[in-house]
Amino acid sequence: MDGLQTYNRIQYSQEQLKNFIQGPADVEWKYEMRRQCQEILPGLFLGSFVVSKELATLQGLGITHVVCIRDAKEAFTVKPRFPDHFQYMTLDVEDNEEQNLIRLFPGAKGFIDQAIACGGKVLVHCNGGISLSPAFVVMFVMQYYQLNWEDALHLVQNRRYCISPNGGFLTQIKEYEAIYRANIAVAAHPQMGERTTRRKRSDDDEEDENDRAMEDRKRALVDHNPAPEYDPNAMET
Repeated sequence: MDGLQTYNRIQYSQEQLKNFIQGPADVEWKYEMRRQCQEILPGLFLGSFVVSKELATLQGLGITHVVCIRDAKEAFTVKPRFPDHFQYMTLDVEDNEEQNLIRLFPGAKGFIDQAIACGGKVLVHCNGGISLSPAFVVMFVMQYYQLNWEDALHLVQNRRYCISPNGGFLTQIKEYEAIYRANIAVAAHPQMGERTTRRKRSDDDEEDENDRAMEDRKRALVDHNPAPEYDPNAMET
């Protein structure tokens, strides 16, 4: 089920949306809060692996699902801690600017959507909750509220002040805006996608036909210009 259907979306005016992106104004951010988790959307929390080890805290928040995102080198410490209490999705990635997050995002989004649709609450975390897991949450928020990448980043950042996706992740967040908007356009006008598919198929067929015609012409030239027969009595030069 798509996230746009999972949540009870509120239609905001431009002013309301601006205020929503700004977030609560009465929160005083403190350094130790980076070790905790913050609610980004109703039922969607973002934090570090420290909070993922606190069973009582997670139960108190009503967490039912956990997306554990980690570098493979961190697997010994950043791992599902309470599989008997929560449903986990674990993503092994490389925490560097070359890691492709867009390829992994649909699976994470589907897991979050399903959890929320069932009335659950999801914690998304990586090691520090600064760069890797926030990139996934920013993409989720961007698609859900149909925001541009800057507003989505600010929305998440105004609730968890310490986030700072690295340059490579930020580039992919920008790229994902174009991807999700294209998907929405195709979903709203499926005939556009069908026309594109038919046009591509027609172009491919035309290319195949041209290739066959070229081969036929080559064969015709060969048939009409046979190689001269060898005359053993001819003078060699």
